[in-house]
Amino acid sequence: MEVSPLKKLEQLEFSLDSVTDLSSPSVSSSSPAVATFSCVDGVTELRFLQSDSTHCFTFDLASAQLFKLGPVQFICVSDNSDSSEEKSFSRGVNIKFKNEKDSKDFCDSFEEWRKDAVVQGLSLQNGTASANKSKFDEKIEASSAKMYFHYYGQLLHQQNMLQDYVRTGTYYAAVMENRSDFAGRVVVDVGAGSGILSMFAAQAGAKHVYAVEASEMAEYARKLIAGNPLFAERITVIKGKVEDIELPEKADVLISEPMGTLLVNERMLESYVIARDRFMSPNGKMFPTVGRIHMAPFSDEFLFIEMANKAFFWQQQNYYGVDLRPLYGSAHQGYFSQPVVDAFDPRLLVAPPMFHTIDFTKMKEEDFYEIDIPLKFTASMCTRMHGLACWFDVLFDGSTVQRWFTTAPGAPTTHWYQIRCVLSQPIYVMAGQEITGRLHLIAHSAQSYTIDLTLSAKMWGPGANQGGILQSSTCKFDLKEPYYRMSQPSYPVAQEPPLQPQQQLNSQDTQIQNDELEEELLQQLPQNPSAQL
Repeated sequence: MEVSPLKKLEQLEFSLDSVTDLSSPSVSSSSPAVATFSCVDGVTELRFLQSDSTHCFTFDLASAQLFKLGPVQFICVSDNSDSSEEKSFSRGVNIKFKNEKDSKDFCDSFEEWRKDAVVQGLSLQNGTASANKSKFDEKIEASSAKMYFHYYGQLLHQQNMLQDYVRTGTYYAAVMENRSDFAGRVVVDVGAGSGILSMFAAQAGAKHVYAVEASEMAEYARKLIAGNPLFAERITVIKGKVEDIELPEKADVLISEPMGTLLVNERMLESYVIARDRFMSPNGKMFPTVGRIHMAPFSDEFLFIEMANKAFFWQQQNYYGVDLRPLYGSAHQGYFSQPVVDAFDPRLLVAPPMFHTIDFTKMKEEDFYEIDIPLKFTASMCTRMHGLACWFDVLFDGSTVQRWFTTAPGAPTTHWYQIRCVLSQPIYVMAGQEITGRLHLIAHSAQSYTIDLTLSAKMWGPGANQGGILQSSTCKFDLKEPYYRMSQPSYPVAQEPPLQPQQQLNSQDTQIQNDELEEELLQQLPQNPSAQL
């Protein structure tokens, strides 16, 4: 008969410097104690027995979790509820070891005992085992998640976000202007990254901050926080996904930076509302609180020509003896399926914008799976409409100050820029003409969205209400594969800027010796520079 793996583990004891009950830390004893792993009637348990008391803290290892606060200090919590629908993790202890060797040996034993306890707990009556797959893993493909967490686990990408001073400065202002929302409160930082928002919350007087980060950046965050002793004792970094981890107490405030391109890209907003449902107290605050997607039709002939010209490579009939034209249609469609990410002049908009509101305090996770936005605009000029421009803003609804953060064109540029969906078939519109359409976003497993855009120009003038659609254009875009155009010049200027002193030509070094050459150069200059606009 095969021996259960739990029986192969001998009972272990570890000496502790102190044990403190989290539910009543002010009255709990901090005297030396002993931690014991044991298996009683097939149930694996972890017990903490204080040397000067008969009181014993007992945890079922199948549901216990261990969080590291420092080299020798940990928090141990366990599911203490009988309901399978709603779990309570309010029971926990703060444990402290005498040295790092004891703490490491305890952690190794904890993982080994807990692993075997979970394996036994998963065994079903018919001999099978439950997959126990997390909610995040069920909806996101593994390859996308791996690339996502690898990207945000690198310091250079965190630096890029930290150096977005519009973003970072607005978060700092929103927290500091609303200190009353943070002072003495428990805060959860969802997707903490480098831990900068956790330290903002600690600066504002938070009682304790749980910084949850699933990527390897969690280790950097621990190091950064440890290097700031004023905050270190009040911030706990937890490596894991909010869908999987457990916390020892409810949060009064959730803070996060879950916004992606077009607000919803990367699908982190879903994790944000999951954290709300799992960890936030009923009257808790969310920073940010509300998001808005803004949309307006635009006209940009230069961008349209740039997109169309990319596919002309495939118009070659003799490319090293090969006719590339059979792929021209597919290439043209491919380029126009890429949303364009750049900063543009707001004067390119051909109608006043509209917006779609997403309330993070009320939105359900499933509501993000499909977002349907009816479009309706009134053209303010006669022009050729090339597509739909989009940007977003979010509201930090603090008790003291309500602060907006925007990525709008014309506002200070952020690392989100703006996004434009370019139609392969532009539409001519007249001033006063009604533009209708639909922006339909469908989430997919690569942590992004497929976008279906339709824009139509209706009849205008007398009898327009009885008229139908004159022109209509439809395009499909993949938000996961945008065209990053930020570093490219958007528009030529009317005249060349003056040379800088170090760039000015020296007449002794450069002389035009041929009158014909000089005449040829002059002929190449535009006769009317303003006509280039």
